[in-house]
Amino acid sequence: MSLAADRASRSLRLTALTKEFATFTAVRSLDLEVPAGSFFALLGPSGCGKTTTLRMVAGLEVPTSGSIHLGDDEITYEKPYRRPVNTVFQNYALFPHLDIHENVAFGLRRRKVKDVDRQVKEMLALVELESQAKKKPPQMSGGQQQRVALARALINRPEVLLLDEPLGALDLKLRRAMQIELKRIQTEVGLTFVHVTHDQEEAMTMADTIAVMNGGVIEQMGSPAELYENPRTTFVANFLGQSNLIAGSVASAEGDVVRVDMHGNQVSIPAERAHARSGEGWVGIRPEKVLLAPAGEPIDAPGNHLTGGIVTDVSFVGVSTQYLVQMPWGQELMAFEQNTGRRAVLAKGTKVDVSWRPEFSFLLPASQDVNAGVLEEA
Repeated sequence: MSLAADRASRSLRLTALTKEFATFTAVRSLDLEVPAGSFFALLGPSGCGKTTTLRMVAGLEVPTSGSIHLGDDEITYEKPYRRPVNTVFQNYALFPHLDIHENVAFGLRRRKVKDVDRQVKEMLALVELESQAKKKPPQMSGGQQQRVALARALINRPEVLLLDEPLGALDLKLRRAMQIELKRIQTEVGLTFVHVTHDQEEAMTMADTIAVMNGGVIEQMGSPAELYENPRTTFVANFLGQSNLIAGSVASAEGDVVRVDMHGNQVSIPAERAHARSGEGWVGIRPEKVLLAPAGEPIDAPGNHLTGGIVTDVSFVGVSTQYLVQMPWGQELMAFEQNTGRRAVLAKGTKVDVSWRPEFSFLLPASQDVNAGVLEEA
């Protein structure tokens, strides 16, 4: 059931978009293109400008400068109701006195559209609520209300659907189920979804493309895998998952490998993942890519190999065990190991060697704050 097929698909384009309030600038000269039919996420901590950006696209905030285009049409100053854009908010904003059928039908009835009942039935089938049509919102769960809000927005056939923290009010298990559900619906209807969230897992589960925002600007944009595997800033490395960032100094940068001296060890980093080519830098490695073995024992995938570690903390979290390992230079590294049963959990105080494959590491400039993005996690 592709709603996008009703009209030529058009991309959403923001150009030098800026929003200044009396005491601060919420969004700074933002350039962004959201391809038609994609699931796009604006991800970042509270106060980073993501909701303000969404409100400008919806017409609920007027930009200080810059422009918003849908295809060739400029919509920067269009009234909200004149834009082919609908918004689903965190609080759903359903009418409690109307049943589900009439909640979804509301927009069509106001526009005196024909064949309302058939369209409502199709939309309730899409969100798998056909059997709930006669219930009222207070009789439904949070997840069901969320689907009603979605159906009510989609039935108006917007070109762009804006989702403002739509799963924030749901508990964890339901939120995860709804992430999959939202992605299914987006794929089925083929519309452009722009989703604002502070939840990294939510963005990575659903979005084709993520723009990580911080302080009113985009730090990095790309696919979830690209941002996670090859972050270009310490903020992205720390905010999207967790990272070990270790001080080092570039020894050589020739061909497709950059070599870094790191506390007396030389480690290799692929050139395409080295975002510093000289001087000081931060060597980055994700905790699940760090391999451990009792001191002197062979490690499965020898690569960048370090000795002299001591396990200082062990946390069993079901699917994995999370270790902190103090290295000879005093820093604690995080290592996550899948609980496959291949070997016993290492005890606190165990002396270990540490290794990771060079192709999994990355290098960031030392001028960037090593703690950026760490405390902002919601």
